[in-house]
Amino acid sequence: MNRRLVLKAGALTGVGIAVGAIRPLFAQTIPDRGPRLDMELVKEFVIAAHGDLEKTTKMLEAQPALVNATWDWGGGDWETGLGGASHMGNRAIAEHLLSKGARMDVFCATMLGKIEIVKTFLADDPKIIDLPGPHRIPLIRHAIAGKQDAVVELLKTHGAKA
Repeated sequence: MNRRLVLKAGALTGVGIAVGAIRPLFAQTIPDRGPRLDMELVKEFVIAAHGDLEKTTKMLEAQPALVNATWDWGGGDWETGLGGASHMGNRAIAEHLLSKGARMDVFCATMLGKIEIVKTFLADDPKIIDLPGPHRIPLIRHAIAGKQDAVVELLKTHGAKA
């Protein structure tokens, strides 16, 4: 055996031992969160959140975990109830979902007219002007749906086309 081969083998063995020793430090146990939500229930909730406040409220009362549940329409088109309410300009449903713990995103902030949040996103990454939301609906369409004229103008100054 030549010296280089021995050194390489020793180094690789050392790396393998180190990785084996470190791995448990980073291993995480995933807690049992119970069964997955029924996918048809998630779909029904997301559809309701587009425009039916009463049904959305009842479904959320019966199953609070729906608040951030996401439905896959296919092709990477994921949508939450908040996403549906946002692109429909449904402020009442969006605010209700936010009050129940839904996660605000730039599309919802745009629809609600939270211009400082939108400005912050644009300052951080101007390319979000073309970021597609659920169903590939852009930010400006969310602003239009929410009747947020000041946000529409802001987005237009950044190159958005209505």
